[in-house]
This record gives sequence, structure tokens and C-alpha cells, in this order.
Amino acid sequence: MPFDEPLFARRPPARRSRWRLALLVLLALAGLLAGITAGVFWYVLQDMPSLDTLQEYQPSLVSRVYSDDRQIIGQYYVERRILTPLADIPQNLIDAVVAVEDARFFEHPGLDIIGIVRAVWTNLRRGGKVEGASTITQQLARSLFLSPERTYGRKFKELILAYKMELILSKEQILDLYLNQIYFGQGAYGVGSAAQTYFGKPLAELNLAEAALLAGLPKSPNNYSPLRNPDRAKRRQEHVLARMEEAGFITAEERQEAVAQELSFSHPTSEQIAPYFIEYVRQHLVATYGESMVYKGGIEVFTTLNEAMQRAAEQAVRNGLRQLDKRQGWRGPIGKQDVTALIDKPTGPPADSVHEGDVLQGVVTKVAKDHVLVQAGTLVGKLAFDDMAWARRRLRGKDPTKDVAVLPTVKQLLKPGDVIEVAVKKRDREGAQFKLDQTPIVEGGLMAIDPRTGAIRAMVGGYDFTRSEYNRTVLAHRQPGSSFKPIIYATALDVGLSPATLVVDAPVVYENEDPEKTWKPENYEKKFFGIISLREALIHSRNVATVRLLEKIGVRKVVDFSRTLGIASPLNQDLSLALGSSGVTLLELTAAYGIFANQGLQLEPYSIAVVQDNGGQMLEQKLFEPKQVVSRETSYLITNMMEDVIQKGTGQLARSIERPVAGKTGTTNDYTDAWFIGYTPNLVVGVWVGFDDVRTLGETESGAHAALPIWVEFMQAVLPSLPVMPFEIPDDIQFVKVDPNTGLLTDEGQPGTVEIFAKGTEPTESAPQHVDPTDFYKLDQFGEGAAAAAQR
Repeated sequence: MPFDEPLFARRPPARRSRWRLALLVLLALAGLLAGITAGVFWYVLQDMPSLDTLQEYQPSLVSRVYSDDRQIIGQYYVERRILTPLADIPQNLIDAVVAVEDARFFEHPGLDIIGIVRAVWTNLRRGGKVEGASTITQQLARSLFLSPERTYGRKFKELILAYKMELILSKEQILDLYLNQIYFGQGAYGVGSAAQTYFGKPLAELNLAEAALLAGLPKSPNNYSPLRNPDRAKRRQEHVLARMEEAGFITAEERQEAVAQELSFSHPTSEQIAPYFIEYVRQHLVATYGESMVYKGGIEVFTTLNEAMQRAAEQAVRNGLRQLDKRQGWRGPIGKQDVTALIDKPTGPPADSVHEGDVLQGVVTKVAKDHVLVQAGTLVGKLAFDDMAWARRRLRGKDPTKDVAVLPTVKQLLKPGDVIEVAVKKRDREGAQFKLDQTPIVEGGLMAIDPRTGAIRAMVGGYDFTRSEYNRTVLAHRQPGSSFKPIIYATALDVGLSPATLVVDAPVVYENEDPEKTWKPENYEKKFFGIISLREALIHSRNVATVRLLEKIGVRKVVDFSRTLGIASPLNQDLSLALGSSGVTLLELTAAYGIFANQGLQLEPYSIAVVQDNGGQMLEQKLFEPKQVVSRETSYLITNMMEDVIQKGTGQLARSIERPVAGKTGTTNDYTDAWFIGYTPNLVVGVWVGFDDVRTLGETESGAHAALPIWVEFMQAVLPSLPVMPFEIPDDIQFVKVDPNTGLLTDEGQPGTVEIFAKGTEPTESAPQHVDPTDFYKLDQFGEGAAAAAQR
């Protein structure tokens, strides 16, 4: 073989074959590895999210609802977040987050190789996962685009996305997104919401100690929550401050000062003001703008609700329903509990968190000579027999028709182990003094409107929103009883009658082919009062007189007049309308009375004044469009008549208001519904009380007894903040002295009553010296000139 033959050729044939085989295997393995790698890349990148819209990314924002003085009263959100530009975030909070989450944030390209090596080395030395290496950019990529699952595929995507994000966005933009996106626990997303949640203050007011605590939360919001684990949260805060010092953001002295500072946290409360109103507003917003805009769009909703009035309304309804419930009788203990187990391991709110007036669930531990010992959580108190005496009135069973007639003694009412509700009457060092209480099963509603604008100032749709979200002010159609009568009388005035017009209050029978449907209306007092004026008939709520009046002026006229007042509910086209037999909503009837209060001007009730998007652009604004739907004269006449309802009639409890007030009670058959609607010139308020399943409230539970006290309590609380205003008298109202028996003029020197008339309806003839009122009524049932007007 020649000397210059290639070395490879000089090898034995067998050896050359082995080298070729090894080379082929290596090439095959390399190809396979490259193929697998390419396949993995291809698979991972198949569903890689696009970053094309990252520059315009808009996080899910909280939509906020404001009261009339621009205080937040409600929020709608998927993620509770307050978007805050980076320029408005305190520098110490930015430094704290960077120091503890990604100290080399401003130096790496999204992947911190040095941080990864350091984390791997630390974890190897300590024998487990002690330190992570995810950069702020990686965390943001994970939060925006990826699921929380822990897989190599997800981690690989996270690294690629972080690198691509750094190519698209500046460091400042990434930090802005991160600080507004990340979760801080307690339902708070972003630093703005976190500051409000934990400290009850805006970001600008955070100090270094508070900023360091917030910065430590994102790693594990539940574990480091100061509300759940204060000691662990404190250690985490100290760690953040140490990292800030290491990074050169603060000095050792600043760190020590922040560590020593006592922090005051804002504890979340379950109390929500105006839940029915907030839901009412939400339904309008969703119908108008869609759920995505409402729950994610960060719109700002400025409403008409007055917070002080709302709180007064909720308190008045709560108190009124509790008092009514006590009059209905005690339903007995709500359960039994082992007293021994209770003493060994008490459950419930800590004693320090209980205040006078709170209603608690407690357990009877002992029945003594003149009191009962009750343990409510960790609080032990006495329940004096006098403070549970109301329960002796009637121990009611589930069926109210089977009440226990024999009154039990106080000692017989309770036994050790009985679970009862008690209200805290007084707190002292020894414990507490309780009053026996129970949660009402009766429902009620209150609606307050400014009649001059239509603005809804307060809305209570039921006793407890958590028990029932059904809003009884706008959804429940209930019979209004006599509270519908002012509409009938206003119709009569509108067609030319006057408060002095006479009407007969005497028995009447309306025959029907079916004897069972023959109708014989009766008065509340079960007696009749003869010939009376319209004023007297309304003051004392005479049913029969109202039925006769309706028959004369016509049902159709009253229905049309009701539509003019904004009542859209179906109305019966028969004489039962006189007794309020047609169901209406509390909002409808309250708004109708508001027209009388506003001199005949109608302004649609509204709850939202302005809606803005998250950039401050106007989406909606209430425009006032008042309409004169009733004459000023008719409005004043019916108002003046209802003022007498307060002064002389069924609404006399409201005389305690001591300012111009008009209103009317309403009670339905079998006492199933109780109403009172009343107003001043600057506030109209309606109250309804009843059971959802339409059953009796109990004998004597009329509008004056069940609804009016709630109205009075509310008005006494809110009217001092409003100016005293008289009902304005229109120019075309005439004051005339008349004979109350005939409605005609009285001669000079003769006894009479000053009555008011719309110009043109006042009498022009004098009353005869001697006349039988019955004969006069037969001559002209409505007084001079009015009969013809009523037939128009």
C-alpha cells in the first residue's frame, strides 16, 4: 500500500465500518433531537397567545357607584381593581416591589440568567425549593396569558412571552401593567385596590412601612395576609425592607424606623348600604351597556341616593318591622344546644366586638328567680323578665289561627339550652343586659323621592337583602287600599267638584245575577255617616262615600287620570277601584303623590344622574323634562285635603312632624297590606308593610298602625336637614265661607266653615235658612254647577 494513501484508507475494513456506523448513529440522534426540539417548539407555540394588542391592553376594572355627595356606595366587578398610572404610584411602593420580586428588573431582558443560577444554587444548598427566579415580566406574562398550572410547557411559554414582551414594551410600561394587574389577596387586584382594602386610604397616602407590607403580599396573598396571619405578614414586611436596604433604595435607619412602626389595618365589613338600590341600578346598567362593560369596564355611576336618608330609611324599616313582629307574638326558641358544650367551647363574635343595639343569637344557660342567663358567643348577660314580657302576649304557632289562648308565665317560656335571639340593651364590666328579640318574617318597603326633581333619595326593598333580593318597592304589585283614594278624589276635583261637594255615605247594594257576587261595601267602623263633604269623606276614609263618588264621576275617568299620574299597572274597570283593589307598586304610588306635592308637575323617578366611562367621557346624563300633567289648582286642593287627613283623620300620628305635611293611610281587606304615603313640598315618602304570601298582618294592623310609624320615624330623622316649606297656594284658589250642610255660601253673621275652591267652582248662592240636607242632596248630588262638570 503506497505511503501517501489516506490514513482512513489504511485502516482495516472492519474498523472503517464501525466508524461509519457510529457516525451515522450520532447524526441520526442529532437529527432526532433536533426533530424533537422542533416538535416541542412547534407544539408549544401552536397556542401561544398573541401580543399584538398588548400596547392597548385594558385590565378588568371595577365599576363604582356613588351617592349624591360622591361617596362610593357600591361596586360591580369581576376583579376588584382601581387603575392607577405608574406616575401616581408612590416611589417607595415601586422600589419595594422591585426589591423583593426582581431586584435586577431594569437590567435583564425579561429572563434573569443570574437570578436563575442563584436560585438553583440556593435550592441545591438547602435541599428544596427555597427561592424562585421568575422576573416581574414573567409574572406579568403568566397573569395575563397563561393558566396557573405548574408544567414545563407553561414555564417554557412564560419565558418566551416574557422575552417578547420586553421587545414590545418599555420597562415602565411593564411595571405599570404589573402593579395594576397582580393579585394582593382579599379580592384586591392592583396596588390601588390593595391600599384601600388593607389600609382604607389612597395610594398617595401610603408610608414606607405600609408600602413594604403590600409589596410582600403577591408572593402568597393568603399566607402573608395581615388580617389572617399578622405575625407572618410582619416577618414578610421585614424581609421586604431588608431587600430594599440591600438594593440601596433605603438606608438602615429608614428600615429600622419602618420596622418599628405600628400599622393600623382596615378590616373588611359585611355591611352594605342600599343593597336593593345598588341592584336596581345594576339592572339598568346591564340592560343599557351589557355585562362586560358593567363588570369589567370601570364605569363611574353617579346616583341620586342620599346616604344619610338611606341609613335612616333602613333603620326605620328595621325598627318598624321588629315592633310589628313582636305584636304578632313570639314564635318560640329557634333551636336547642348542649349548654355544657357551649360553656367549654363558646362560638360566636368576641365580646369586644359587640355594641349596644346589636342583635345576637344566644343560648339560655340558666333560668333564675327574676332573670335568665344567656351566653351569646363569648358574651354572657342577663335577660330580665321585664325585657321578655312581650312574649307572654301570645305564644304563636306556625298556624296563626291556632294561637295559644292561655298566657304562659315568663319562666315557662324558656329553658336551659334554648337558642334565642337577644338585643344588647346595655354593656358593662360584668357582661351585658339583654332584651328578648326575634327576626321578623313580615316584609316592608320604603321609597323616598324628591318631587321637585324625581330623584330617588332612599330605597328599602325588604327587611334583609341577604334573606331575599326581591325588591318590593318596584316589583311587588300590592293592593293599595285607601291610599288609592286621593287619586279618585283628585279626579273628582279635576272635573269640577270641590272639597265642599256633598256625597252620601249610606248603605248601597250592587246586585249581580250571581247572588254570591252581590256587593255591599262597608266602612271601616261598620256604620254610615249620611251626607258628608268630599273633604270629610277623605279625611276619615269613608269607603261607601268613595264608591258612590266613583260611580258618579265614572271609572274610566279615574283610570285615565291614574295613567296621567304615571301608574302603569293594570287597574280594575269596576267600582272596587274605589277601595284600592288593583295592585300597584310602591314606586308608582309614591311618584303619583309626588305630582301633587310638586303642583302638578311630573318628573319621572330616576336613580342615575350621570354615567361616565373609565376615561371620564359622558355615557349618560339625566335631563329634566317636567310636564304639567295635573293643574296646580287640583294639586293644591287634594294636598290641602290630605293635610287634614294628618290633622284630623287617620294620619294623626304624623302631626308630630310639626311642619306642612299631607298624606293618606291605606289598609286592605283582612289587613293583608298596610300603606302610608305622605309628603312635604320637598320630599315624598311611601311605606308598605305586608307578607310576601299575602296573609293577614293581624287585627288592627292598619296603615296607621303598621306603616305610618315607619314613615314618621324616617321623616323625623331626615327632615331637619331640609328647609321648612309651605305648600304654595296657586293664584286661582278661592277661600270662601260655606255652610257645611249644603256646601253653599253662608250669609254674613251666619255660622260656617272656610273652604277652598278652584276659581269658577265656588258656590254663588246662599244656603237657605231652613233646609233638610237630605232634600238638598236629592236636588243636586254634587252641589251647584258640579253635576254638569262631572258628566263632561
